[in-house]
Amino acid sequence: EDEQIVAEIMRRRFFPTLITHKTWEGFHFAGHEIRITEATDCYGAVVWPSALVLCYFLETNSKQYNLVDKNVIEIGAGTGLVSIVASLLGALVTATDLPELLGNLQHNVLHNTKQKSKHQPCVKELSWGIDLDKNFPRSSCHFDYIMAADVVYHHPFLDELLLTFDHLCKNDTVILWAMKFRLEKENQFVDRFQTLFDLEMISNFPSLNIALYKAMRKGRMKA
Repeated sequence: EDEQIVAEIMRRRFFPTLITHKTWEGFHFAGHEIRITEATDCYGAVVWPSALVLCYFLETNSKQYNLVDKNVIEIGAGTGLVSIVASLLGALVTATDLPELLGNLQHNVLHNTKQKSKHQPCVKELSWGIDLDKNFPRSSCHFDYIMAADVVYHHPFLDELLLTFDHLCKNDTVILWAMKFRLEKENQFVDRFQTLFDLEMISNFPSLNIALYKAMRKGRMKA
């Protein structure tokens, strides 16, 4: 079953038949052809398999996780694929990443959602753990969903990442988080994450070494 679903997920990706001056990858999600411009000079400008897993889940579970008119923020949005799919499914999306990635992110989001989405997505800078109260004040920012794909890997900002999850998450916020396990650091982060949040694995793909989690604040999962 794992291999069959993974094969279906990977079939959603396609490549241009003709080589053009601009490198892009194509994806079929939410009834649309999505073209993503990538870059090879940084991790955040490449579509990783965890993003495809999360997009497939959003599309195939759109009744249980109805995104229409929901406030959604994606942290570490990278090329913007997850944000684009969430937007095409009707969400009011804020796609965030580091300042050096915002140009490409803005291009992809605008190109793939303009006149296609109910709500035009917003692209905003978010450096984990920095100026959270200033840029995302708790009093006025309320997100129904926080989405993240492949934000945990061997980088020195895991403390800041956890702080960011904690800051953005209200009592009724649902976190949907796809993660590829590579090193022991991933397991350690999951343990720390569970000191603040209840965590439920909702999909698992051993052949990709990727798990998809749902999380809420402690004690809120069953509320």
